[in-house]
Amino acid sequence: MNKYLASSEYIDWEKPEVFAQAKDLASGASEAEEITRRCFEFVRDEIRHSWDYEQNPVTCKASDVLKHRTGYCYAKSHLLAALLRANEIPAGLCYQRLTITDVPPFCLHGLNAVNLKSYGWYRIDARGNKQGVSAEFCPPVEKLAFPIVTHGEADLPEIWAEPLPVVTEVLINSKTYQDVADNLPDIELVTANKSMLSDSLTLDAN
Repeated sequence: MNKYLASSEYIDWEKPEVFAQAKDLASGASEAEEITRRCFEFVRDEIRHSWDYEQNPVTCKASDVLKHRTGYCYAKSHLLAALLRANEIPAGLCYQRLTITDVPPFCLHGLNAVNLKSYGWYRIDARGNKQGVSAEFCPPVEKLAFPIVTHGEADLPEIWAEPLPVVTEVLINSKTYQDVADNLPDIELVTANKSMLSDSLTLDAN
């Protein structure tokens, strides 16, 4: 689990401001499940989704997401992973491949998985609720922001310790929230059989 606890360039929980926020959220709680719920609800509710609020700057590092209180789903997942790892709770990054309007083109959507002793890996989506979008923390039941409904969409099974390069490249190279929206990251899927659930990344998961 060490890689899911590490501080890194984008999940930089060792930055004093990120560490302090993580410990503040955990104050008075002794159970990992309660700390996870607090961190999840903080990122979901207090960090504004860049597109929903038409808000700049574009953020990527967890510390920048916290500083500016805004980020796309990918950036918000970096902050949530950082807050959890700072509290010694293993956390990784997950992705869905979705459409915006139920028809292609496709793009990646970023969320998290947290390892809870009672349930194992459990996915949570802190992108931010709005009309028609409601994600909650209610283990062992997953309540994510978006269902898989269109052919070609997929829940990608990997739990990544670090963000996919295709994601960070878009965030780093975009100057405004509109730039990100115009260049949303995507990956190619390889279908092993007719079931969408068998889709897998062409990328190396290591």
